[in-house]
Amino acid sequence: MRESGILMPVSSLPSKYGIGCFSKSAYEFIDKLKEAGQKNWQILPLGPTSYGDSPYQSFSTFAGNPYFISLEDLIEEGALTAAECKKTDFGKDPRTVDYGKLYEERFKLLRKAYERSDVSHNPEFLRFVEENAYWVKDYAVFMALKGFFGGSSWDQWPEDIRKRWGYSMDYYARELYFEIEFYEYIQYKFKEQWEKLKSYANAQGIRIIGDIPIYVAFDSADTWANPQLFQLDSENLPTAVAGCPPDGFAADGQLWGNPLYRWEYHRETGFAWWVSRLEYCYRLYDIVRIDHFRGFDEYYSIPFGDKTAHNGHWEKGPGIELFWTIREKLGHKEIIAEDLGYVTDSVRQLVRDSGFPGMKVLEFAFDSRDTGSANDYLPHNYVQNSVVYTGTHDNETLCGWFKDILPEEREKVRAYLNNYRDSDDEIYWDMICTAMGSVAKLCVIPMQDYLGYGNEARINQPSTLGKNWKWRMLEGEFSDKLVKKIAKMTALYGR
Repeated sequence: MRESGILMPVSSLPSKYGIGCFSKSAYEFIDKLKEAGQKNWQILPLGPTSYGDSPYQSFSTFAGNPYFISLEDLIEEGALTAAECKKTDFGKDPRTVDYGKLYEERFKLLRKAYERSDVSHNPEFLRFVEENAYWVKDYAVFMALKGFFGGSSWDQWPEDIRKRWGYSMDYYARELYFEIEFYEYIQYKFKEQWEKLKSYANAQGIRIIGDIPIYVAFDSADTWANPQLFQLDSENLPTAVAGCPPDGFAADGQLWGNPLYRWEYHRETGFAWWVSRLEYCYRLYDIVRIDHFRGFDEYYSIPFGDKTAHNGHWEKGPGIELFWTIREKLGHKEIIAEDLGYVTDSVRQLVRDSGFPGMKVLEFAFDSRDTGSANDYLPHNYVQNSVVYTGTHDNETLCGWFKDILPEEREKVRAYLNNYRDSDDEIYWDMICTAMGSVAKLCVIPMQDYLGYGNEARINQPSTLGKNWKWRMLEGEFSDKLVKKIAKMTALYGR
């Protein structure tokens, strides 16, 4: 079945209080998706963000982002007052997320809500903690300790708690009891609100496409609580870290710094942690996109402490064995394989063997360095079992991209689209139509591309800090006129 959807981070939704969240605007966005004939809403990872504000560097692979908890819902419950929320400074620009102000102010309000909740006598909360004890306890203790030690990375903590010695864990569980319960409460409210929103989306015929990074952050509850899963030494410091080799886009390569998996241990345990991770993901999402899928075939290993990726080398990953195990344990699950970047024959084979659709990005189709017609990203080369995007969260917007590419590349775009109009002002619509008309079974268009916005609306520019993950849509921009245009085009292309 041919389908389409829209890529829109939760953080980019309009809202009263500084960042998109699970508020009324999220429900209105779902209504607009339905009216526009869409079947899918793709979001970015929902985890709590750490330094740099990237959803791909989270304090936990299981936990939810506290910023996404709707303050409007907490007001309705009586846990907060409208006056308390209104007087809080979340930043003056409704177009931009101010993470500094969020960090300073959001937790104050959430703490007030917790203190008024009497949550320790709430049977639903107690059931949530019991059912999710395998991750929520470690996360809550980790965050409480992080606050206690002034926000420092866990490898800077005293040895007794860094290595989770029994007496030390007991001591801090007593000393930080209410702080730990506060973080459990946050996760309870996140789950409660997200499940309500997702149920609403599903009832409207909208599926949620979630997104998970292949790796977890070093400074995370996952690594602190489960050092045996990763390539760490006797002091629980990494022996090697993740990244990408030097290429035409990054002369020094990319040094991500995430700990690498100890795949032999995962095999010995029947990939239990990965099965648990994916099982939890399918409680949150209907479809899961796994970022950097090629790392399951081969992963790039960089010596810990290196300042660039120059000295890295390739190691073999778990391959198809991991996905056979997941299918055996969880049954058939829908996964999108992010197979972008430098793709080898063995990566292509892994994607084929898995049966998962790979990704096609239209912006990659017109590189002047590729003079032939065999480019995998040109629509006439697509296979049905694929997902086409005009661009992803890591790319320029369509309008920004078309403005920035070389003149000969713009000419190649016009020739491919047979578009020689006097003005290029709306060529982004021709690009969207080309993606929608392709054979790919799923077409996902970023919201900014439908709006025709330039790079001021870009979500992320990899390898940069300070300007990413901030863009927000304003109230009313997803207009009735735009909804009708998308609906008409979606019907025309049988999606």
